[in-house]
Amino acid sequence: MKILAIDDQRIVLLYLKKCLVQLGYEVETTTNGHQGVSMLTSFKPDLVIVDINIPSVSGLLIIKYIRENYSVNVPILVLSGTNDEKVKQEAFNFGADGFLQKPVSLREISVRIKQLLKNPTCIKSHKTLPQEQYIQPNVVGIVIPCYNEEERLKLETFREFLHKNLGYHLCFVNDGSSDGTLDLLNSFKKEFEHSVIVLDQKTNVGKAEAVRLGALSLLENTDIEYIGFLDADLSTDFKDLKKLQDELKRSNNLICSGSRIERMGAQISRKGSRAIISRIVNRLIRLTVKMPFQDTQCGAKIMKRDVVNVAFKQPFYTKWLFDVEIFKRLSKEYGHKYVVKLISEVPLDKWTHMEGSKLSFRDSLSILGQIASIHLKYDVLPLGYITKNKSSIKSESVGERAANDLVEQIQ
Repeated sequence: MKILAIDDQRIVLLYLKKCLVQLGYEVETTTNGHQGVSMLTSFKPDLVIVDINIPSVSGLLIIKYIRENYSVNVPILVLSGTNDEKVKQEAFNFGADGFLQKPVSLREISVRIKQLLKNPTCIKSHKTLPQEQYIQPNVVGIVIPCYNEEERLKLETFREFLHKNLGYHLCFVNDGSSDGTLDLLNSFKKEFEHSVIVLDQKTNVGKAEAVRLGALSLLENTDIEYIGFLDADLSTDFKDLKKLQDELKRSNNLICSGSRIERMGAQISRKGSRAIISRIVNRLIRLTVKMPFQDTQCGAKIMKRDVVNVAFKQPFYTKWLFDVEIFKRLSKEYGHKYVVKLISEVPLDKWTHMEGSKLSFRDSLSILGQIASIHLKYDVLPLGYITKNKSSIKSESVGERAANDLVEQIQ
């Protein structure tokens, strides 16, 4: 039996097709609504799966077209991330036979398809599919900077997450590691060729630059809607990452940042000396840089792709305070008062200090000078990295970056 799937997210179609072919269906897919309509007569599907939010033409119009011009009998299953009840009602009014809201498991999709096709005996049971594999409502890219993480990299946790959550892209940036980190990452990439990227920096460039390069690499994938970053040791876990993502989706925020605020019910484990230094640093940042947040340095943040170019276009001045620089760049681009309202701190439920942190006590002391540097570069000097041009900006080449660095030194 034939199934036509129309969705603007290629990663969703990839997993959906793999699942349905495994069960015995013949499947064609497209990310273009107009092309999907033209495929109706050439492919002649027995069932159509369609998303609502398709840029070229609304999924609702595709449903209407099928009912008015192609067939009143072919089953139509809507697969969408929207929770708008009016949209759901309209889909059924136009002629949809079923509506599944993402996140939704592949098993549930397969069961619903079989019901709509009157349980064809030629199709395998959904029980042959892996358990708990969910297609997500948004495609999310996550940068994980790695420097000598061979002993701390929790690949089994990453593996379990990717198996269960279809629609995430992980970009591991090997930051000039001298141990076996790169070999581990390359081996892991072979397991997840469609959802794992490995960027190899031959020399150590620091966390700030590693995150920046990873974010720009993910930005090249037009499917990705949100881009964030996590520490390789997963001191912030994926459950809290999803909490940040959910907040970003239901709000007007540009960025959602994890906050390690100690409160009842939360499991926040921080070493005494590091906790004291962190409080001092955050206090100085609030006073000097006018960044009114409780925890600027938490290594878990997620943002809408629209602001990634502004945040990461140029190399950062500082090694450890690039989070603060992101705030200053957005402030210069959109206005301080506007950005303060659209960057949200989300309290984490769990954060665990992991031994082997790359931030030494000496580095912690140098942060004081970096705060002063940020204030000087962004608030005092008339010239800076940030452009006033609101148009789309392409990431610069290595040669352009070197030239800009040279100009900066001359200035």
